Order: sequence, then C-alpha cells, then structure tokens
Amino acid sequence: MTPEMTPNEPETRPPATGPYDRLAWRSLLGSLGPGLITGAADDDPSGISTYTVAGASLGYRLLWTSVATLPMNYAVQSICARIGIVTGRGLAGVIARHFGRGWLYPIVLLLFVANVINIGADIGAIAAAIALLSPIPAIALVVPIGIGIALVEVVVPYPRFAGYLRLLTLIVFAYVAGAIAAGPDWGAALRATVVPRMSFDREAITSLVAILGTTISPYLFFWQTSEEVEEEQSHHIVIARLSPERIQALLRAVNLDVGAGMLLANGVFYFIVLTAAATLFTADGRDVQTAAQAAEALRPLAGDGAFILFAVGIIGTGLLAIPVLAGSVAYAAAELFSWPEGLSQRFRRAPQFYGVIALATLLGVALNFSGVSEIRALYLAAIVNGVISPVLLMFIMVTAGDRRVLGQHRPHRAVLIVGWGTTLVMSAAALALLFLMLRG
Repeated sequence: MTPEMTPNEPETRPPATGPYDRLAWRSLLGSLGPGLITGAADDDPSGISTYTVAGASLGYRLLWTSVATLPMNYAVQSICARIGIVTGRGLAGVIARHFGRGWLYPIVLLLFVANVINIGADIGAIAAAIALLSPIPAIALVVPIGIGIALVEVVVPYPRFAGYLRLLTLIVFAYVAGAIAAGPDWGAALRATVVPRMSFDREAITSLVAILGTTISPYLFFWQTSEEVEEEQSHHIVIARLSPERIQALLRAVNLDVGAGMLLANGVFYFIVLTAAATLFTADGRDVQTAAQAAEALRPLAGDGAFILFAVGIIGTGLLAIPVLAGSVAYAAAELFSWPEGLSQRFRRAPQFYGVIALATLLGVALNFSGVSEIRALYLAAIVNGVISPVLLMFIMVTAGDRRVLGQHRPHRAVLIVGWGTTLVMSAAALALLFLMLRG
C-alpha cells in the first residue's frame, strides 16, 4: 500500500488523468464500489446458516434485528471506508502507526484463525449446495472449489477481479425471490419487524449474539478499509491533491456505496430469516443447523423454486465471500509485517500477500477433511470474532475522532454516536457469549 495520506502529507500516487474523470466515476457509480461487495460478502454461507437457524428456531421474532443492525453496520463500515480513503492505509496499517505494532500480533493471529474456519465452512457449504443440484458428492468438490477460488484471486488482475465480485452481488437477490416463493405470513412478519420482541431464554440470547457476530464481522472492517485504498489507486485519485470540497464529494459517494452495500446485506439477512420462519419454523425445523440443510428442507415445504434459489444463493455468496475472507487477513498480515500488498499487484511483486491468501484458502480446504463438524467450527469462529470485534471497534472509533488522523474529514457526530453505541453493544454481546459458555 502507499504511505499514509493525511491532509498535510502529499501522496505519491500518480495524478488523475483528467481533471474530474476519476472522481466523477466514483460519484456516478458509487453504489458499485467496495461497499457493495462488502455488504454482499456479509451474507456468506456461515451467515446464512446463522440467520436460517434463527428463523427456524424462533420464527419471525428476530426480524427486527435486521433493521436494528442496519445503522450499526453502516456507521462502522462508513468509518472504515473513510479511514482508508483519507489515510491511504489499511486498518492494520493505521493501528500500527498510531497505536503501536504490538497490538496487531494477537489481532491478526485471531483474525487468521477465525477467517480460516469461515473459509472452510463456506467451501463446505458451496460443495454441499452443488451436491444438492447435481449427482457429484460434496466431498469431491471441496478441493477443486478451494483451489479454483485461490487461483482466481491470485491470477486475475484487480479491475477484472473486482468486476467479478460486483457481478456476484446480484446473486443475493435469490433470497428475496426465495422468500416470496415460501409464502410467509406478511402481517406477522411486519409486526415482528417494527415491534421488537425479545425473550431472555438461552436460545434467544444465543441467536442474538450469533446474529451480531456474523453481521458485524472483523474481517469486513479490514476488507472495507483496504479496498477503498485499492479502488482509489486503480482510478488514480490522489487525495492530497484534491481540494477539501472535492474530498467531501468523494466521501459522499463512498457513503452512498457503503449505504447501498449495508442495505443489501441487511435486506438479505431479513429475507433469509423470513424464509426460514415461514417454512422451517412451522415444520419444527429446530434441527436445521446449516444453510445446505435448510435448502434441502425447503424442497418439500416450499417447492423446487425456493429450494433451487436458496441453493444457488449459497453457491454465489460463498464464491463472493471466500476471496473477501482470505483477502482481508492478507491485507492485515501484510501491513503487520510491512510486506508489499494489494490485489492490484502482480504475484511476483507481492508474493507474501498472495501466499497468505493461498494458505488461508488451503487450510480452509483441509478443515473439511479434519473431522471437525461445521457447527463446531463456526461456533469457535463466533467466539474468536466475539473477542476481536470489541477491541477493533475501540481502535476504529478512537481513530475516527482523532484530528491527527482524519483532520477535518472526521465523520459526522451522529455516525460517531452510532459507532460508539455499536462498540458497546458488541462488547455486551462478547460478555453474553462468555456467560453462555461458562454456563455450559
């Protein structure tokens, strides 16, 4: 990545090729940037499993959480995007520069563990979904899927790769169509959406903690920040050479991008819970634990249409999320060890960066042959993410309010308030998870 771009430090990237062309591109197509990819990647197969279990076990009761977490998601990801654009560094680089590199060693290690587990679960889910639609056994698909995704991320140039990811975001609309095909009770769903209803039994608290952990995930913080820098580099936007007015215009475009992505993420979250509540809950689907099991269970209950759409959605979101998971930990590791980094770099210029991507993906493949169940693996990932999230959010929020880092481009007060509120909620979720673990 490039040196940090603060308002007083000129940046060394080449100038834009035209006076307004690159900035105008982001303003016009802001909804097609990294924020949209981040939002779609939030609904990965492990997240789909979490939302499905919530709907299958509690019905419509937790639909309101998709609305409640939307401003939280937006606040955190928009702040991450702002940090990347204004400083020219990824999140790990900013933490290392302003808080000390020592904090990063445990964070990056835990992030690597959690992401490998999620990658393994997502590869397994893709294989299981393909097996539902074809005669090929799932276990035979795991290795080709993992190797294929790793090769694409390493070999395909960044602009084309980013285009593929943007195209894959369209697949999440399969869940909207699937929910309609499932024929939910729209009146009950609307009531559960606008009137929060929460019991404090173990099942409800576990579901709520799991939802928060999978919706506001640490890997998305790293990915959003670093991809904003990649995006501006790919369009030769030089922040230090822009006027404050033009920087604000760019930040508004990025906020639109992030808003579109988070609306997509939480909208799909809503429709997955809705589908599970409309079908699996009424059929006593409490034993459904994975997205693939949910797809299979939908077939006799909601017909082939809902079944196919749900299965296709698992495949598409998995293909989108795995590169994000592997890429986010590669960015963090590269910034920790000062390696050349970036998906826009060729392999020979950033071998360690791409090595981390390959290692994380291949370890995810190996996890499918380890005998560890998907549910146990995801539970471990949830614990690790629950530990990392509050710590990272503290760094993010302190950075967001620091004039030395963002200068006059700090977020609006309302965004900071929601961001700090999210930090408190995620800290409470981590404590709740710890309490549930200690109780057994």
